[in-house]
Amino acid sequence: AFLDLTGPNEIEGVWKASTILPCAYVPVEGFVQQTLTWTVVHDQSSGTVFRRDSSGDHILLSEYRDRVSVPKDTPGNVSLHILNLEISDRGTYTCQVIWRASNNSLITKEITTKVEVAKVAVTKPVIRAGELGLTVPAGARTSLTCVASGSPPISYRWFRSSPGRKAQLLSSQAELAWDSLRLSDAGMYYCEAENR
Repeated sequence: AFLDLTGPNEIEGVWKASTILPCAYVPVEGFVQQTLTWTVVHDQSSGTVFRRDSSGDHILLSEYRDRVSVPKDTPGNVSLHILNLEISDRGTYTCQVIWRASNNSLITKEITTKVEVAKVAVTKPVIRAGELGLTVPAGARTSLTCVASGSPPISYRWFRSSPGRKAQLLSSQAELAWDSLRLSDAGMYYCEAENR
């Protein structure tokens, strides 16, 4: 239907993980998105989480600062991305879009999504061991990937160990990559995974 918003009625996110609250419409020629507002009603309070208007994007509730965003480059996709879900994020979220027509009249539509946040049992990270003794030709591109299960968020660090010397930190990503291997890259590498 004409400028209808679509999205689910309910979403269950996982504590400390990320989630997306889908909200989308099919852009129509002659109708320009004027404002987008995401509001929330919690148990005790309510407020505006996010607002996009001619002056830019604004995060109005401090507990969402640095944790929410809405895609900029896909017209019609006004979904709310929430990082690092907290138990207190559960509530009813409303996506409201106002369009201005070429005759300057305004059209407003909104949809609501109920968000639950499930708490998962807290577990230490467990690294899945890879094969030992990897042989790769010099000049080749290669990478080592650290895979761990456990409660998110998990951070990773790659080290190179040399006999009699302190281990050298190489990367704070899950993947350690080389564009072109040199003979001097031969050695022992290990990964550390950490969560709260």
